[in-house]
Amino acid sequence: MRTWIGLFRGINVGGHHKVPMKDLVTVLRGLGFEEVRSYIQSGNVVFRASGTAAALIEDIGAAVSRRFGFRPFLVLLDAKQLAQAAAANPFPAAQARPQSLHLWFLQKAPGSARLERLQALRAASEKVALRGKVLYLCAPQGIGRSKFAARAATLLGVAATARNWRTVTELLAMARSAA
Repeated sequence: MRTWIGLFRGINVGGHHKVPMKDLVTVLRGLGFEEVRSYIQSGNVVFRASGTAAALIEDIGAAVSRRFGFRPFLVLLDAKQLAQAAAANPFPAAQARPQSLHLWFLQKAPGSARLERLQALRAASEKVALRGKVLYLCAPQGIGRSKFAARAATLLGVAATARNWRTVTELLAMARSAA
């Protein structure tokens, strides 16, 4: 059994795809997962389960669809993968302002041409780096003002979900306590 971190995209955003976290926890427990916990209302879960990421994503997607009537995009990382993503952060100084540092967890690595087009939207104060299937954005002026952040998912051409540094570190702490 391994510790997994599930990052759902697009639930409880703007009144759409409402999923109470306690209900999501119940759904995951119903799949036989252990030590299921959620973090904030934006679709972050930590749990222990056996199986491959692909099989678990399929099982979770089907169960969520049955219960809530839609199938959200889900990135599933094991605790080691999340720890590696945190350790690979190319902007350690930004950790002091966790709301300014964001990580996009990508379904697959984007093509370099797509990333170059996206770079053109980056403000002078912003820093961007791609490490495997994780895109890092340091946006000192805030993510709400970032043209890069607003267009990232579309222009990358791959499914992705973003989390700020505070959420990443909280999920990592939860995963370590479950292991």
